[in-house]
Amino acid sequence: MGWVEHAMWWQVYPLGFVGAADEGPADAPADNHRLRRLVDWLDYARDLGVSGIALGPVFASSTHGYDTTDHFTIDPRLGTLDDFRALVDEAHERGLRVLLDGVFNHVGRAHPLVASDPALFARADDGSLAVFEGHDALVALDHASPAVAALVTEVMTHWLDLGADGWRLDAAYAVPPAFWQPVLAAVRERHPDVYVVGEVIHGDYPAIVAESGFDAVTQYELWKSIWSAIATRNWWELAWTLDRHSTFVEAFAPWTFVGNHDVTRIASQLDDDALLGHALAVLFTVGGTPAVYYGDEQAFRGVKEERFGGDDAIRPAFPGSPAELAPEGWWAYRLHQELIGLRRRHPWLHRATTRTIELTNEHLLYEVRAGDDALLVALNLADEPWDPTVTGAAFLAGATTGAQVHPRGWAILTGTPDEPRTRR
Repeated sequence: MGWVEHAMWWQVYPLGFVGAADEGPADAPADNHRLRRLVDWLDYARDLGVSGIALGPVFASSTHGYDTTDHFTIDPRLGTLDDFRALVDEAHERGLRVLLDGVFNHVGRAHPLVASDPALFARADDGSLAVFEGHDALVALDHASPAVAALVTEVMTHWLDLGADGWRLDAAYAVPPAFWQPVLAAVRERHPDVYVVGEVIHGDYPAIVAESGFDAVTQYELWKSIWSAIATRNWWELAWTLDRHSTFVEAFAPWTFVGNHDVTRIASQLDDDALLGHALAVLFTVGGTPAVYYGDEQAFRGVKEERFGGDDAIRPAFPGSPAELAPEGWWAYRLHQELIGLRRRHPWLHRATTRTIELTNEHLLYEVRAGDDALLVALNLADEPWDPTVTGAAFLAGATTGAQVHPRGWAILTGTPDEPRTRR
């Protein structure tokens, strides 16, 4: 799968993107082709520099897309199979891959199989149908059942046959990893180049990848450390996480991100727009497969709340075209372009590991390396300029004056660092 080494994703939550998230399926217009609105944004994504579109749920569901009612039908709020085919074709014409979101841990209670074939579903201790994380509308599948494995294999293969390039497996952390081995083996017999990433929040990432057969899992540890270290001026947290991240990269290339459809936006986590560059500098220099959540490239804000409707702020509608975006967000788009472009020029970063060179609460200099290829990343949270200890420094990106990194600035450079040293 050589294409994955160069993959970077623009992640979109389609129901929110097209403004349909608040509707029920019965409210969808009779002549509805909303999914085609994404076609008008493919050039925007290509120009951003990504190589693929990672779609949230597009299959028939009752509410938010993660309560599937038909794995073989496009959600009527989004459109039809022809609309999906058109989107895939247009994406491929631009060199963009398409990733689908597969909800295979559970289904919506309105799924016909819940009534017609209850043997497919797990049971609670009292004999009732088990549900996912206390949500009565989400009925858990029985992953010990060969019929469930056959169903998941059929669904995955069906949409790959129709042009999809890969799958994100929702709530993969709730499914026994061993379930996936025979499923993915069968899928890859038909589609050897398929890319599969599992949603895993915590745990032994390398062991889960090895047991499941995933290509990657979501790197939530890194996500949390990036925004938390910046917000609290504590690079020690990130340095520790980068050491762990390097051990993961030695086993597989994690799916890396600073935002997605389930978390508060990165621009809302930070107290200064200037600090967005620090987060992106890390995202686009460490090993893994980076993803940008739609709107983050325009510095959208939004806070996730633990309540009914608490995801609405982070899953907004986009306008009809890029020209209708507010002008004040384009600086963030250009910053993403700059860093995505840098990563494209250094594709070896996909499996690079890091080494901390200099570390204080407010200063972090790390080396990222794969074989003979190396870059240095200098991150300054202090209110004063910083001169990182690098001999023969050549600055490739960031805010610098001479050899100094600007106050609350960052830089990506080449050169020879001094021996590693830390101080509080």
